[in-house]
Amino acid sequence: MSLYLQCLEDARQRGSTTISSEALARLGGATSAQIRHDLAIFGSFGRRGLGYPVPELVAHLREILGLNRDWRLVVIGAGRIGSALAQFPGFADRGFTIVGVYDNDPRKIGHRWDGHPIRDIATLAADAPREQYDIAVLAVPVDRAQAIADLVVATGITAILNFAPVPLRLPASVTVKTVNMTMELELLSYALAHRR
Repeated sequence: MSLYLQCLEDARQRGSTTISSEALARLGGATSAQIRHDLAIFGSFGRRGLGYPVPELVAHLREILGLNRDWRLVVIGAGRIGSALAQFPGFADRGFTIVGVYDNDPRKIGHRWDGHPIRDIATLAADAPREQYDIAVLAVPVDRAQAIADLVVATGITAILNFAPVPLRLPASVTVKTVNMTMELELLSYALAHRR
């Protein structure tokens, strides 16, 4: 759905008001049958022979993906990855607003990132109820990831984007997405090594 939304928003910027499943499939690298199947899971959006109305389908997909509201993000780990994430402008375009940054390094605490003071991780539990964070982004070392994730969950945050290449053991009520860049590179390496 995220890929379809991106393709539809690109089409809308080019002035398209309707799009066929075939055209959307070409943009998204899928088949028209797959597009119709995927969209049908969530309802009926197009008309046979006329295609999908782009603005309406964009609105529906944004609602399906929960992008019809703003999400408050907290970045934990003020190192290189955390810094790159905190400065990425694409988050705000999708309704993800970074409203807090934490670290445990006394040399970083108190400094500012894009207008946000870097806070001491020890204050997260006290800050979280007031700040109402929706999503925690973990950019911490592997050996600290589980402990930090446990701290995050204890504050009531139930969605975590984890950049530490380690599986986290958390309650089923917590949604975790782990981004393992080494694994992604290994997948590319495999594809290159076995290309015929």
